[in-house]
Amino acid sequence: MLAMSTKLQGKSFLCEKDFSKDEFLYFIDLAMKLKEEKKQGVPHRHLEGKNIALLFEKPSTRTRCAFTVACIDLGAHPEYLGKDDIQLGKKESIEDTAKVLGRMFDGIEFRGFEHKKVEILAEHSGVPVWNGLTDQWHPTQTLADFLTVKENFGRLEGIKFVYVGDGRNNVANSLLVGGALVGMDVRICSPESLFPATEIVEIAQDLAKQSGGRVTITSNVDEGVAGADVIYTDVWVSMGEEAKFAERIALLSPYQVNREMIQKTGNDKVIFLHCLPAFHDLETSYGRDIHEKHGLAEMEVTDEVFRSKHSKVFDQAENRMHTIKAVMAATLGNLD
Repeated sequence: MLAMSTKLQGKSFLCEKDFSKDEFLYFIDLAMKLKEEKKQGVPHRHLEGKNIALLFEKPSTRTRCAFTVACIDLGAHPEYLGKDDIQLGKKESIEDTAKVLGRMFDGIEFRGFEHKKVEILAEHSGVPVWNGLTDQWHPTQTLADFLTVKENFGRLEGIKFVYVGDGRNNVANSLLVGGALVGMDVRICSPESLFPATEIVEIAQDLAKQSGGRVTITSNVDEGVAGADVIYTDVWVSMGEEAKFAERIALLSPYQVNREMIQKTGNDKVIFLHCLPAFHDLETSYGRDIHEKHGLAEMEVTDEVFRSKHSKVFDQAENRMHTIKAVMAATLGNLD
């Protein structure tokens, strides 16, 4: 374990395909260890005295809280910089910003839009950079998802992991590539017009050949969810695409996760995952607005499934913190 942490020192965490299967599994195993230490009240201040910049072009409840608490638990000081606090690409180039921040901070988290931005930060900052979400990848989410799967099934290899919904968003990309990397039977079940990009599928297929995993892309719900261990979905419309609601509702309604879909898996132990926030009731102004405009009280998942015994979404949300902590500790900390 120590040898792996030495290998990862100073490395940025931008997307799943940058890591070997063993490296990716190491992050999950380390997260399990750190989670247990937190539960037992065992200090693990592997980043004592470090300063961490948290750059947020896009707001987030879970990502911001997870990075903040993880930093503090590890002994580091987090500094939050929202979209109005930095001049990233506006009055100052991303390269120049990276060089400035790298001289002041020991590590940088970035959550935003274009993936190229986090790549430029990693190239020029001279410190580890961690991707909290871009328009192409969401790797810290994948780690949390897979930790949740391992906690429920004791393994990742061979798990039938099915993502239903918008198959070409950042979460779907990361789950497809990450699932193939660790040897899952990973499936994207979506309308053909929302199939993942060809280059993403090819990356996943190549990784599956190496890991013994399997990749399936299908529009057929019955085929997609048969025998599933995990059913995963995300919002039908990503941030910045709100004008597409009517189109997406028409396209994705057959892919709503409901009792019928759970029953189609034929697996009473199937778990339901969602990266959140989820539109499963009318308890938000957003949900009420959608209901008023489109007549839907539930969208990508029914309230029944969201609150059922199958749902592990809040374990999954908590695991964002433990896995983010593992990434920061492995790439920047002292694990001796």
